Amino acid sequence: MSQQWREYLQPDFFDELIGPEGPRPAARPLLDLLSKLGPETLRERQRAAELEIKTLGITFTVYTDGNAIDRAWPMDIIPRVIAANEWRRTEAGLKQRMQALNLFINDIYGPQHIIRDKRFPEALIATSKNFRPQCRDFTPPAGVWAHICGSDMVRDADGTLYVLEDNLRVPSGVSYMMMNRLVMKHVFPELFENQIILPVDDYPSQLFDMLAAMSPRPGDRPCVVVLTPGIYNSAYFEHAYLAQQMGVELVVGSDLYVGEDDGVYMRTIQGPERVDVIYRRIDDDFLDPEAFRPDSALGVPGLLRAWRAGRVALVNAPGAGVADDKVVYTYVPDFIKYYLDEEPILPNVPTWRCEDPASLDHVLRHLPELVVKPANESGGYGMIVGPKASRAECERFADLIRSDPRNYIAQPTLALSTVPTLTDHVPEPRHVDLRPFILSGNEIQVTTGGLTRVAMVKGSLVVNSSQGGGSKDTWVVETGDAEAQG
Repeated sequence: MSQQWREYLQPDFFDELIGPEGPRPAARPLLDLLSKLGPETLRERQRAAELEIKTLGITFTVYTDGNAIDRAWPMDIIPRVIAANEWRRTEAGLKQRMQALNLFINDIYGPQHIIRDKRFPEALIATSKNFRPQCRDFTPPAGVWAHICGSDMVRDADGTLYVLEDNLRVPSGVSYMMMNRLVMKHVFPELFENQIILPVDDYPSQLFDMLAAMSPRPGDRPCVVVLTPGIYNSAYFEHAYLAQQMGVELVVGSDLYVGEDDGVYMRTIQGPERVDVIYRRIDDDFLDPEAFRPDSALGVPGLLRAWRAGRVALVNAPGAGVADDKVVYTYVPDFIKYYLDEEPILPNVPTWRCEDPASLDHVLRHLPELVVKPANESGGYGMIVGPKASRAECERFADLIRSDPRNYIAQPTLALSTVPTLTDHVPEPRHVDLRPFILSGNEIQVTTGGLTRVAMVKGSLVVNSSQGGGSKDTWVVETGDAEAQG
């Protein structure tokens, strides 16, 4: 390795590319080439990547900017590398987790065996913001509620890969995973010549096949649409991109209506067209003004009625967010044992539930050391990173926790793994997480890798794109041997 890479080593964190003894086995070919290219060539390639992102119109809205203006998608060209043999175990753990989560959701809207068996507290459902009584006593096709899940994963200093949370309402980011790969192939074609980097570009076809399989009218090509809140949504690029890649219509609520037969129809210039499957990117609250918020102008009146009548499939199903709750997340290892009679393959991050008096006392006493999150927020909003917070911020947050302990969980401040990231001078370590995407239909499929999000500010642990984080291409590399990630 060149001098800049030999000086890169830092002992306090697990680095995804470089270990204490040098490059990790799966990352050796990458680092060999990066060493040969030198810093100036790398900066030129980074500028080329940024230009291509602007040319392709890959955008994301960062609401903390104040003006909610679209900006170019932030991407760093040094990829994260995961050995394929490690990924196979991760994939098995995510499939196991997704199966248990769907069984839990189906149970909680049905007989609630897990509550009757005293393996899950009924009070958590009674106080859940995302439990939808309108969905009780209904089973969607194949018993699948969460057809698409983005599970956030982090690696600690000892190399353990943890599941940090599960996103089962309207998870976003998969289009950016695919665009990162497209840009990397254009900017760094030589990196793909002599390595087996597993593909991600088959996701749209997998997504369409899963959606079509949910149709209440099985046929050669059911009518599938993507329902978007519109152009001002932060992930509108993704909505449009996935619709275009699948060859289906992108619609807003006013494009659809529910007929007298409880079927859902799309307005077209040729007349009404029956819709079989709606991949909805709208939160439950705004989905159907008849069933949820009556002031919503984004949804379709009567949509829940059509869904319950079996006339249309909704993906993800309404009510799936009951398992999106970060307090419910703490029980997922128990779900795996209860519903599958298996030991969890992937561990949760150790978590304190503030609703428990002993845990609450611990959290309040150790708040400056912990990460505390609200149960139902996403995108990094409403949380506090204790070691980075001032005393006044900790005191204010302690009052919030005391006022509604059920709404908060706390976790240790993990030493998130790092990946070399380009700066003005040399590659420097920046903290990352990983969001793989899991599709559940007649079978369960997991993306090879996922969206790696990176904290662009030195020392920061905030990787969320909505909070100004960046991204990297994620490579699952087949090494042809039995060497693990470490």
